Amino acid sequence: MKVQRMYTREEASNIKQAFWTAFGQYLSPVTSAEGLKVNWVNYKTGLKNVYFRMQADKRTASIGIELTHPDAGIQELFFEQFKELRNVLHSYLGEEWDWQLHTRDEYGKTISRIGTVMEGVSVFKREDWPQIISFFKPRIIALDEFWSDAKYSFEALK
Repeated sequence: MKVQRMYTREEASNIKQAFWTAFGQYLSPVTSAEGLKVNWVNYKTGLKNVYFRMQADKRTASIGIELTHPDAGIQELFFEQFKELRNVLHSYLGEEWDWQLHTRDEYGKTISRIGTVMEGVSVFKREDWPQIISFFKPRIIALDEFWSDAKYSFEALK
């Protein structure tokens, strides 16, 4: 049986920071669908309360679209607009993602999420980093390509 090493909060934070720095450096030569330099780790959708989030912890890596508008009705409008574009999104991604209307985030806040999870990887194991990066890279690039076409569908909701 393998024993899980316990990290102090600071050690865990430093390891995660090192991962995201490595990921950012790995993707830095990649430009957006519109040919622009982009911060892939902190992707800006240009739309308040709409985020492309990548997360990695001790058991999983996940990527998705998070809708965080404090008004549940408005959040649902955004979710419905994404649903209208579901086939387009999945064609860019080349896979189906999970759709959750009004779920809770780790802080208990009501959000809606469209995303996918890779199980059995740990950001705390450097040997898993290439696998995690290979999971994130094509998906965040596909989200960017999707968004360069789809963002105009959300203009009326701004």
